[in-house]
Amino acid sequence: MSIFKAILDKIFPSSHPATTQAGAPASASPAAPTAAPAASAPMVDVEAILNGLAAKNPEKLNWKTSIVDLMKLLGLDSSLAARKQLATELGYGGDMNDSATMNIWLHKQVMKKLADNGGKVPDDLKR
Repeated sequence: MSIFKAILDKIFPSSHPATTQAGAPASASPAAPTAAPAASAPMVDVEAILNGLAAKNPEKLNWKTSIVDLMKLLGLDSSLAARKQLATELGYGGDMNDSATMNIWLHKQVMKKLADNGGKVPDDLKR
């Protein structure tokens, strides 16, 4: 399973089109279109879901700016190898050895892709 698909599965309900269209949102090509959510699917409030998970988590995680903390909050592997795999899935073209730059890009891309797949994501998290 792709890492981005695992992120979708942790945030979106299992009945949501974003989780049932296997592989569509996690295309390896950055120019590839993501699958549009069905018109009847309700918008998923990503921020509310993640804030709810953060409130239950004993660790103080800064998921709003850190891809590592976002992955930890979702119970996913946040190792450098996992982040490099996610970067490959999402079409990162930069130097993967510059982890700080890659991490910033990853966080923005994940938020954008969540929004593209039917998630309600505040604009400041997509920039």
